[in-house]
Amino acid sequence: MFSLKSTQKTIYPILFMICFSHLLNDLMQAVIPAVYPIIKEKYNFSFTQIGIITFTYQITASLLQPLVGLYTDRKPQPFSLPFAMVFTLAGIVVLAFAHSFVFFLGAVALIGLGSSIFHPESSRVTYMASGGRKGLAQSIFQLGGHAGTSIGPLLAALIIIPFGQVALLYFCFAAFAGMFLLFRVARWYDQHVKLRQKETKEDAPVYAGGFARSRIILSITILLILVFSKYIYMASMTNYFTFYLIAKFNLSIQSSQYYLFAFLASIAIGTLLGGPIGDLIGRKYVIWFSILGVAPFTLLLPHMNLAWTIILAMLIGLIISSAFAAIMLYATDLIPGKIGTISGLFYGFMFGVAGIGSAALGWLADKTSIEYIFSICAYLPLVGIIAIFLPSLKRVAPV
Repeated sequence: MFSLKSTQKTIYPILFMICFSHLLNDLMQAVIPAVYPIIKEKYNFSFTQIGIITFTYQITASLLQPLVGLYTDRKPQPFSLPFAMVFTLAGIVVLAFAHSFVFFLGAVALIGLGSSIFHPESSRVTYMASGGRKGLAQSIFQLGGHAGTSIGPLLAALIIIPFGQVALLYFCFAAFAGMFLLFRVARWYDQHVKLRQKETKEDAPVYAGGFARSRIILSITILLILVFSKYIYMASMTNYFTFYLIAKFNLSIQSSQYYLFAFLASIAIGTLLGGPIGDLIGRKYVIWFSILGVAPFTLLLPHMNLAWTIILAMLIGLIISSAFAAIMLYATDLIPGKIGTISGLFYGFMFGVAGIGSAALGWLADKTSIEYIFSICAYLPLVGIIAIFLPSLKRVAPV
């Protein structure tokens, strides 16, 4: 176990363990959209049903996360971290043997429940282990999640497509590894929580701008609108990009999964860069560039050939992914001391938006075409212009 050292230092072993745990958690979540082409063909599901499956997972995760975050801000629950993996494990097992639409809904709801418990407390651990380098720490944590999400389709192509739905059981090993790591993290968290609370209260720098409550509410609302535009677009890519490639370029399911992996891998890289850049130049500028700056590429993508579609998709992933760490940290700077609440609110809203967006886009694809939803979603990043109304936050010495 790790010694009770000062939490003013960046504790990289804990950051790397929580990062890898995030990778395992999101890897198991990523198999849900990764198997969509398989189950759509095998069970004759419509795009609307595919959207409802995603909606069920995302809503299960989104509704509980703010409540979990609010509760754990008052009463931290370190050992809820390994417990979260139990629900995810159960969901994977049910998903491997699901044979009807209802069973698929139950499986993804269990995975969503595990996610809702994992994210608020793991965000608090990331903050505690940051040693003040919050952007770097949040980027390391987010890197794990996006890396897991990007590996999911690759493993689906290598394992699930050749061997079938029951091969999902191999992902149970990821759940057991996650439990082991998170139990170690939970022991460190349990030992350090009181020390960290004391040091944060006495020594940590704070952000102060003298903003009125109404200005803070307006800023949080702007951030949520930006999350809305980002994750509706992301929902179109993560859930329907394979169908788009199959429909427009006549690719095989396996080939489309490799291209989805390329897009998701670029997201992992952008995530790692976004936090440290925000520490250097200011989070507001990262937020603004990440969402609005991707608009030219999203507008071009529906009109390109296969090669340029993949190149633009990777550029989009690289740029748009840098925003979330900056948004989260900007919000915690606005409302210090509420890490779990902010994490639960933004992760919950993110999952909720992605779920509703997936269901709506699936319905729209059934009514029109898969190409049409990509043409419509291309305009969403233009919403990023409203980031100009976010106030600049200046760091001041502790009082």
